[in-house]
Amino acid sequence: MQASVAIQVLPAMDSEEEVIRVVDEVIDYIKSTGLNYYVGPCETAIEGDSYDQLMEIVANCQKVAVQAGAKQVQAYVKINYKPEGEVLTIERKVTKHHLHE
Repeated sequence: MQASVAIQVLPAMDSEEEVIRVVDEVIDYIKSTGLNYYVGPCETAIEGDSYDQLMEIVANCQKVAVQAGAKQVQAYVKINYKPEGEVLTIERKVTKHHLHE
């Protein structure tokens, strides 16, 4: 895996319920890509082998939010790209923090 992104989509909506509805639609889109992802409380991480594919997904997240009714969308994106080699996986980063003894 050569790349990962973390995206926080913030649609401008009239209520928190509407914000959640639009963000849920964006997350459903991310799920539909078939890539490995992890939903956190403030952002969703996505990982894949193609930098270009991940950038297309990032762009489409804004479009999905607008199609769901957002008049404006702010997004914060973190990109981890390593063209030669592997980036750390979501599993390696977070699994140890979610194990229960």
